[in-house]
Amino acid sequence: MEKRAYLLIIAGATLWGIIGFFVRGLYGFGFSPLQVVSLRVFAAALIMIVYLFFTRPELLKIRFRDSLYFVGTGIFSLAFFNFCYFTTMKETSIAVAVILLYTAPAFVAVLSRIFFGEKLGAKKVFSLGLTFAGCAFVTGYFPSFGASSAFSLSGLGLLTGIGSGLGYALYSIFGKAALEKYHTMTIATYTFVFASLALLPVSGLGNMGWAFSTASFWLYLLGLGLFPTVFAYLLYTKGLEEVESSRASIVATVEPVVGTLVGVFFFGEMLSSWQLAGVLLVLVAVVLIQERK
Repeated sequence: MEKRAYLLIIAGATLWGIIGFFVRGLYGFGFSPLQVVSLRVFAAALIMIVYLFFTRPELLKIRFRDSLYFVGTGIFSLAFFNFCYFTTMKETSIAVAVILLYTAPAFVAVLSRIFFGEKLGAKKVFSLGLTFAGCAFVTGYFPSFGASSAFSLSGLGLLTGIGSGLGYALYSIFGKAALEKYHTMTIATYTFVFASLALLPVSGLGNMGWAFSTASFWLYLLGLGLFPTVFAYLLYTKGLEEVESSRASIVATVEPVVGTLVGVFFFGEMLSSWQLAGVLLVLVAVVLIQERK
């Protein structure tokens, strides 16, 4: 069962990794990053609500006091980390933003120790180091020793970068807690609903009404809402049922690897030797973190 859970998490992270394909399509219409995130969560919320309403309406029922779980997964995690992530990209670079985002496994490991009593052993710490180094290689940023570095980071960029990692990590924490009471689909649905409530009022989508009249926009939107959002979060949350949060977050770092490969195979981007080394480091960490019976 544990092997199946790891496969679910890898599948979810893989779907997260292909998000660039749909995002680039929407950027072609002139949408801003915040607008794309808002479209993503709103489309996912509508898809999940309609699907559950006609198939399993009982999964749409939650207690009002339990909405705090979904404030956590939807607003403190999904909406907050996306806002911080895109702000960091603006303040620094995409590469630095991704590196800081993938401090998330370290946050998950510490928070899981505090809230769930998960052990923080030597193998887990070593795997964290491998994933961080691997992500640095994959994103193309790893300064040469003794060479001057182009790395520059403002105070705001550092703060929002760490904030993106923390927000990303909080989904594993709140999601794990919510699984004690609610089904995977319920958690995913209300995560998207609460994220939509937070993002739509500030998204400025009303200024982009012309794009909604094109067929290609709806194809990109449906793809974005389904594959790297609904399916990805369902698979990841399902995997959390049987795997420690800290281990799940490390396994999920296959996402930047997949994202890099999408760039190579679909958009003709070149894969350097450093990036190939990063891919291998992340994959080694994913294999290492799994329990051996």
